[in-house]
Parts: sequence; C-alpha cells; structure tokens
Amino acid sequence: MTDVFEQELLEQLAEARRAQADARAAGDLDGVDAYRGRITGLLHIAARYGIRLPHTPEEEEED
Repeated sequence: MTDVFEQELLEQLAEARRAQADARAAGDLDGVDAYRGRITGLLHIAARYGIRLPHTPEEEEED
C-alpha cells in the first residue's frame, strides 16, 4: 500500500510543479504562490509517513 501512496504523491507533486511552471510562464504570481504551498504541503505529508520525495531546498520553505 505504501508504494501506491508514494506513487500518488509523486504524481501529485509532478502535477503541482507543472502547474506552478505554467503559472510562472503566464506571470500569475498568485498561482505561483498557491502551487508553492501545494508542493510544500505534499512534501510535508510525505515526510509525515516516512516517504522521501525528490525536491529542492526551496520547495521545503514556507513563506
């Protein structure tokens, strides 16, 4: 079951990163911030369950 949960987190993380990049390209700063929060939240969920996901130090930070 953990593998399924980890895969779902990876997919959601990839989608949030794509959406953040799209928002950045469109100049949508609110969207960029919203997706930054989504990425950070997903990383926190993964950490709570002992799942290590690839990420940058910036993605861990909350404003």
